[in-house]
Amino acid sequence: MVSNSFDLVGDIAIIKVPPALESRKALIAEAVMAENKSVKTVLHQIHPVTGEFRLRQLEHILGERKTETLYREYGCVFKVDLAKAYFSPRLSYERMRVGKLVGRGEVVVNMFAGVGCFSIVIAKHSPVRKVYSIDLNSDAIRLMRENISLNRVGLWVEAVEGDAKDVIEERFLNKVDRVLMPLPAKAYAYLDLAVKALKDERGYIHYYDFVHAGRGEKPMDELVEKVGEKMSGLGVEGAVVSSRVVRTVGPNWYQIVLDIDVRS
Repeated sequence: MVSNSFDLVGDIAIIKVPPALESRKALIAEAVMAENKSVKTVLHQIHPVTGEFRLRQLEHILGERKTETLYREYGCVFKVDLAKAYFSPRLSYERMRVGKLVGRGEVVVNMFAGVGCFSIVIAKHSPVRKVYSIDLNSDAIRLMRENISLNRVGLWVEAVEGDAKDVIEERFLNKVDRVLMPLPAKAYAYLDLAVKALKDERGYIHYYDFVHAGRGEKPMDELVEKVGEKMSGLGVEGAVVSSRVVRTVGPNWYQIVLDIDVRS
């Protein structure tokens, strides 16, 4: 039970302790550290990710007092600060899945890039021409620039600080082949900007959203209809070429991705 109840990010373990077990969180932290010899710090996530920058509220329980660590996946290394910029190890498969879809010579915009993980995986594992990696959080941008240097992808990945709406309107209208929207809380509101960024409103959008679905309901169908209606209102057609549940985020709540082939 303990081994399935935490996220492991580098040498930091993040546990989520239900209220009924609050008095035992120190014992749980000790068990996690005993079972995982590489763990140097155990943090307790007090609340879900919140706020504009999607930050966790963390409480130190055991080990070194830190929130910064190095995390590795698919030949990439990422410096992350769990208290200052959003990061989830549970998106590892999704990052590589998208990376393998990017074609030769493509120009990509990552609208909500965090510390740069999607962008760097793309640069490492596809023949991309350029990835413009946008985020509003200055701490995320600082870490992203370090990660670009750590992974030696400066020729292909550019960190851009600012609100994706403003950045796209100023720099990327009708300029890119593919858009990533890995921020479910804002993706729907920014979908028109993603379409405008595509060359001649043609290309690919990876759209992420949260969907609630009870027993017998089909969360994928609901999201396809919702996005399809908005794209019709924008005057474009979007064929969903692939969709999948990225992860479960709560009881009957799912994070879903739609890979959309946009045609004006």
